[in-house]
Formats: sequence, C-alpha cells, structure tokens
Amino acid sequence: MAVGQPSTQPIVNQIRRLRFEHGEMTQEALAKAVGITRQTVIALEGLRYAPSLELAMKIAEVFGKRVDEVFFRQAGD
Repeated sequence: MAVGQPSTQPIVNQIRRLRFEHGEMTQEALAKAVGITRQTVIALEGLRYAPSLELAMKIAEVFGKRVDEVFFRQAGD
C-alpha cells in the first residue's frame, strides 16, 4: 500500500471474545458501560458498524486493552 492511500482491508474486532473472557459480559452490560444501545453492540460484533475513535477507546478501556488489541485490520489473502 502506498503512503497516503487508505487500506481496503476491513476493520474487525474482538468484542464478542472479550465479553466472554470478562465474565460472560452481556451485550447490554457493555452497552450501558460505554453509553450506547445493545443494538449498536450487535452491529459492532456483526461488523456492520465501525465505531468512532471515542467509542473504540471507551470499549477498549472497559476490557483493559489498547484500541489496537480490540479493533484491527483483517489480514488480506
């Protein structure tokens, strides 16, 4: 990829896995912790919604992780 060119690789996340590693946290509990709806958590986990930087940081903080440990680009084939 050339410098200054945006990546075409999709952004994926580890939210579902992290919820289960944190005492099987429910989608509702995560939503309340970061101030969003459960439907937004569902969309995030289903890769149908990319969070703002602020939301990504809040989610990472809930799990005690860096943003890049929760959200990252999926390696291409």
